[in-house]
Amino acid sequence: MENQNEISRKEFIRQVGIIGAISSLWPSALMAEGSAGKKIRVGVIGCGSVSTQYLPHLSKSLFVTLVATCDIIEERAKAAAEKYSITNYYTSIEKMIAGTEFDLMVNLTNMQEHGRLNKIGLENGRNVWSEKPMANTYAEGTALLALAQKKQLKIWGAPAVILSPQFAFMSKAIQEQKLGKVSAAHAHYGHRGPHWSAFFYEKLGGSMPDLAVYNMATLTGLLGPVISIVAMLNIITPTRKVDNRPNPITVEAEDNSMVLMEHARGALSHVQSGFNYFDPYGHEGSGQDKPTVSIWGTKGNMQLIGYDWAPTGVDMATEDHEKTQRFATETGSFVWQQGASYISETMSNGVDPIITTLHSLHVLEIIEAARKSQQTGTRVQLKSSFKWPLL
Repeated sequence: MENQNEISRKEFIRQVGIIGAISSLWPSALMAEGSAGKKIRVGVIGCGSVSTQYLPHLSKSLFVTLVATCDIIEERAKAAAEKYSITNYYTSIEKMIAGTEFDLMVNLTNMQEHGRLNKIGLENGRNVWSEKPMANTYAEGTALLALAQKKQLKIWGAPAVILSPQFAFMSKAIQEQKLGKVSAAHAHYGHRGPHWSAFFYEKLGGSMPDLAVYNMATLTGLLGPVISIVAMLNIITPTRKVDNRPNPITVEAEDNSMVLMEHARGALSHVQSGFNYFDPYGHEGSGQDKPTVSIWGTKGNMQLIGYDWAPTGVDMATEDHEKTQRFATETGSFVWQQGASYISETMSNGVDPIITTLHSLHVLEIIEAARKSQQTGTRVQLKSSFKWPLL
């Protein structure tokens, strides 16, 4: 008799086969070893909190040479450059572009600045990896893609959740119809809100582009493109005290959201996110061992354990094995901050990444459509799509 956390030797071999087969689709950054081709010269703009996660990962990549940091606060750019032995640091994107040759701009600035800065990078011949969102509107995002294509460049956007072995396992299980016909899904992510900067609460900020974006990328990645949405958004905490403002600020963007999505293949999924959730795991998610993404089908159900940006396993029950089993408990080298390192490796090896610009734009349109749904009280149809399945 197997318990919940035990599997047979045959099933273990099957799991390893699934993960191995899917891992073979990825460059070696997701594997134990890798050989470097051409080193990608990387310039990082934005040396705030997110850079403290990105820079260590980039500095260890076999495929990256860090050549510049940039921040409007000179001390931050200088400190980051010194810490990671980077030769150049700048206080504006214009100075960085004029001063240093690089192949990939990694944009880690405030989300309201992403579209503007990404456009400058592309106009000046740089490929771009952008933290989420890659633009502030769907129209702005499609214009960036058109500019990149015109310049024979590439732009990609976070998050990198589809790179996890747990996502790969779930995607494979769905494609093999282990759950039968998928009918419904739910995902959630929230905490009590960032305290270090006002931009999260200003116009075009909010819990959707900061938090829900992970779940939206995961569910669309697993279930395919969305054709319509209905949403309800509001503000629970109208004023906030943040570290970079002397006085409390007025919250302008949603800090509470519920988004219902209709997928093209028939499934309905729901994402809830917000900055008003008491979460004992905190912003870092340390120790989270509960399901945060659940999927139901006619022959089985499946839950992602941990957050989709820091998963630890997948629970699954099916007609063939009604007792829940835990699978895909190894995360390998996956971390949420590896997106720019992964893109650098694909550039170095001349292969196409499984992270696509069209998928990022689709998620961006979902966020925009959710706001329109709240404003109008209507169901909103989507125009965008992307190639699916991703794996």
